Amino acid sequence: MALNVRKLRKYIGLMAWWPPYLGTGLRVDEVNSTATSYTVSMKLRFYNRNIYGSHFGGSLYSMCDPWYAFAASAHFGDGYIIWDKSASITYVSPGKGKVVATFSISDKKLVAMQAEVDAIGKQTYTFHTEVNDAQGAVVAKVTKEIYIRKKL
Repeated sequence: MALNVRKLRKYIGLMAWWPPYLGTGLRVDEVNSTATSYTVSMKLRFYNRNIYGSHFGGSLYSMCDPWYAFAASAHFGDGYIIWDKSASITYVSPGKGKVVATFSISDKKLVAMQAEVDAIGKQTYTFHTEVNDAQGAVVAKVTKEIYIRKKL
């Protein structure tokens, strides 16, 4: 059974007060009805700017951190352990102004992932996304790896 989406949405609302997100000015702009897709943004402010006048790299990474694990949790539910396993970020161009990223796992992919985890007990999955500026230019490319296993 899927994680209570209402409970997950409440948790996401509280994340705005989590110090790393409060300190970056991160905003969750959109969550789909099944909590398997998230669009987040961050405006350039004096407190998240580096010495070159663009977004601080740590803030860009922070805005990308939990979303794939949340999307999987919304689908898989309480009978599974879901962890972020690894991540990497490649900075492509300076982020000036507002930056936006979308993190989404399709229902078809989630169903296939769950069938695989149910069959073999555990698996690791890799996802890719881009952080874009207001003009659509790529600011950073992010790779996230999540680990999923059935609870014993």
